[in-house]
Amino acid sequence: MPRLVSFRFALACALSVLFMLSTAVATAKGPVVSLRVVGAHGKVLAERAVSTSATSLATSPKANCLGAGTGGSGQSVKVKGNTALGVLAKASKTVQALRPLLITDHFRAEFGLGLCGVGRSRATATRSWYLKVNHKDPQRGGEQVTVQGGDEVLWALAPYPYPEELVLNAPHRVKAGRAFEVKVFAYDDSGKRKPAAGVTVKGASGPTGSDGIATVTLSRPERLQAKDGKDIPSGFVAVCVLSGGASRCP
Repeated sequence: MPRLVSFRFALACALSVLFMLSTAVATAKGPVVSLRVVGAHGKVLAERAVSTSATSLATSPKANCLGAGTGGSGQSVKVKGNTALGVLAKASKTVQALRPLLITDHFRAEFGLGLCGVGRSRATATRSWYLKVNHKDPQRGGEQVTVQGGDEVLWALAPYPYPEELVLNAPHRVKAGRAFEVKVFAYDDSGKRKPAAGVTVKGASGPTGSDGIATVTLSRPERLQAKDGKDIPSGFVAVCVLSGGASRCP
């Protein structure tokens, strides 16, 4: 009898896994990429995984950041999902902070759709939307940049010449009260990285040194971020803190 129960339990688990897998396949609409959007004053507007399915968006006459008379037609346009702009457009459907997108189709025939605004963060005469894919500037408009599953897409409102992008490496599980090291890198326009000095990380005893390393001590779970006031801040890294003899994170 115990063997029969065990078999039934294993079968139920297997069927449950198959159901979840089939549901995931049924609901997935394309490869998934990682999207991060950083608005004015280094504020993170979005940081999430987004499927690369096609979508549509409305252009706006208010999207005139490229010069007087260069605003959008106001018509709705379709955007391919496997592009850097398509990923942003798809995310804006569900993330309030990304709406409205101010898009112009004035130069679409030559350069693709132009991005002027994301939520309350708007391009100005001194700041524009900087695009990086896998830490590198593709030097093309977002509608013309193809992305693949697993790519990292960054849109950041930044002054020109564009600042470097910070990336934080930190352990995902530590013990409460025990010091640990984090390391921060800075990526330039070409995707070349170097250790970032003088960067602040929450919980650190001081800024990062010339090697990009800082020592951090936490007493509770935190979402760590690296920033220095001039470069594009890093994405958040969730760190689980074990305490009271616990051996596993929730």
